[in-house]
Amino acid sequence: MTIAPELEAHILRYYHVEKWRTGTIARQLRVHHGTVRRVLAQAGLPRTGGVQRPSQLDAYLPFIGQTLEKFPTLTASRLYAMVRERGYGGGPDHFRHLISLHRPRPKAEAFLRLRTLAGEQGQVDWAHFGHLEIGRARRPLMAFVLVLSWSRRIFLRFFLDARMENFLRGHVGAFAAWQGLPRVLLYDNLKSAVLERQNDAIRFHPTLLAFAGHYRFEPRPVAVARGNEKGRVERAIRYARESFFAARSFADLDDLNAQAQAWCDGQAADRPCPEERSISVREAFAREQPRLLALPENPYPTDEHLTVTAGKTPYVRFDLNDYSIPHTYVRRLLTVRADPSRVRVLDGGEVLADHPRSYDSRDQIEDPAHIKTLIELKREARHHRGQNHLAQVAPASRDLLLSAAERGANLGTITSGLLRLLDRYGASELQAAIVEALAGGVPHPNAVRLALERRREARHEAPPVATCLPPHVKDKDAPVQPHRLDTYDTLTGEDDEHA
Repeated sequence: MTIAPELEAHILRYYHVEKWRTGTIARQLRVHHGTVRRVLAQAGLPRTGGVQRPSQLDAYLPFIGQTLEKFPTLTASRLYAMVRERGYGGGPDHFRHLISLHRPRPKAEAFLRLRTLAGEQGQVDWAHFGHLEIGRARRPLMAFVLVLSWSRRIFLRFFLDARMENFLRGHVGAFAAWQGLPRVLLYDNLKSAVLERQNDAIRFHPTLLAFAGHYRFEPRPVAVARGNEKGRVERAIRYARESFFAARSFADLDDLNAQAQAWCDGQAADRPCPEERSISVREAFAREQPRLLALPENPYPTDEHLTVTAGKTPYVRFDLNDYSIPHTYVRRLLTVRADPSRVRVLDGGEVLADHPRSYDSRDQIEDPAHIKTLIELKREARHHRGQNHLAQVAPASRDLLLSAAERGANLGTITSGLLRLLDRYGASELQAAIVEALAGGVPHPNAVRLALERRREARHEAPPVATCLPPHVKDKDAPVQPHRLDTYDTLTGEDDEHA
């Protein structure tokens, strides 16, 4: 814990000048005695006054010093186990306190201020700015920041994740805004840039290498734990947090990015240039822009590319949501290509669907034509199944349906009507009634129904009960055998005898 310089000065004066003991200083200044000892140890001056009591640890100090000199970050618990094996009998808490007094302090490292030429270098980084609630989804709000090292011109754009596609979109947006790019771009050890690193051996992401080759710049990672090498982008991120994002309201991501662009072109460009305080960042960028690399004729493609499998339903899943496709492409491998606003589904080079992109979760984005076609197909399939069933049990139904089709009648309605009559009267009666209706020249279910009723009345039969009724309704019509009442007389007689 850091203490105020005034308090540290008081501790040193009372100890070395007034010869106060550690406990006295702690009580009078109302600080912990460990804080007093730490200040004295960090001062590096020989102690004067007071009595230094011997400690069990004194015999082990040479071993501890040698070990810490070789392994400065070794933990106190590991050191305690090592000295316990060598005979130390003190407790772990007291040992940890004593080690804090004897552990060597790291030397403060001085850094040179790195200067670059105009148009030579830019620095890139991601920054996390909380989350956005979009419908049922909670997405991270990530800021892509690219700053030119000489003029300090900032490019700021927000995305809903830190994927490689958005990483490249940030670059493309900055290059287009500046109409050029620097010769070298510095990266921290981002997953989007560096896949693996062993000391100075670096394996870049192949997509980033292809992107750098397209724009002809050199990607260069900064050294590990060298904050001075990428301090410009870190200060730009801090400046964006404090000067732009703090207490800012926005309607959606597009509104936030529009405000960020206005801030970069306005307030951020009008601040003094750190490299040359007499001019603004805007004026410095005007000098730097002619020295930037020219853009290629075509921008690098940054669409998201994903292979998906369509299941039994006419949808494909992409980024937490379902997008409709024609029903004829179910159970197939398809390709999704997406940009920030549109999602396209392709089969090879053929575009099957083109939808607006949703950033919600568990949403269904549908093309009405896809769903309408499937519904019509299912309805037609039901009609075909009914017609095939009628043709098997009542062959005359084929002629009836053919005659009805010639007259422009609705075959679906006729099929449904004939199936209901089949359920009530049976196959043989339906066949005979259809033949009679055709003989009368009326190919319609009403004619068939009248023929069935005439045949039933001729046989003096009761009207049939539909067999498609639910079971609980059918049970109400089940015959019930009435109970014999003379058994109750027998019971009544027995009761009279006992009375």
